Amino acid sequence: MADIVGRRKYAARKRRHRRVRRHVAGTASRPRMNIFRSNRNIFVQVIDDVAGRTLVSCSTIDKGLAPQLADLNKVAAAKVVGKTVAERAKEAGISRVVFDRGGFKYTGRVAAVAQGARDAGLQL
Repeated sequence: MADIVGRRKYAARKRRHRRVRRHVAGTASRPRMNIFRSNRNIFVQVIDDVAGRTLVSCSTIDKGLAPQLADLNKVAAAKVVGKTVAERAKEAGISRVVFDRGGFKYTGRVAAVAQGARDAGLQL
């Protein structure tokens, strides 16, 4: 029974993501900041959809972030990931992005990533 519920939730998230992606596309001047949230980790990419390239990425499994994230809970770690991806985007010359929540609800870790990116100076 749990397997059926899991598949249904996954399918619903994919439907929501497709619906959002009809309206949200990243360009070179304003790339798309995409989020994927698993049970343990969170992954963020800044993508230029026109060129089909990932410009910047960050996640909770990055080797450089491991010492910072060791004692944090998942929401606090997501905020650090958002701040880090924003700093990397600034280094790459990106100041504005389109936010793509990936079909996930805008709460908890997803909202923490967005807030961390805003705190670091990235315009969403």
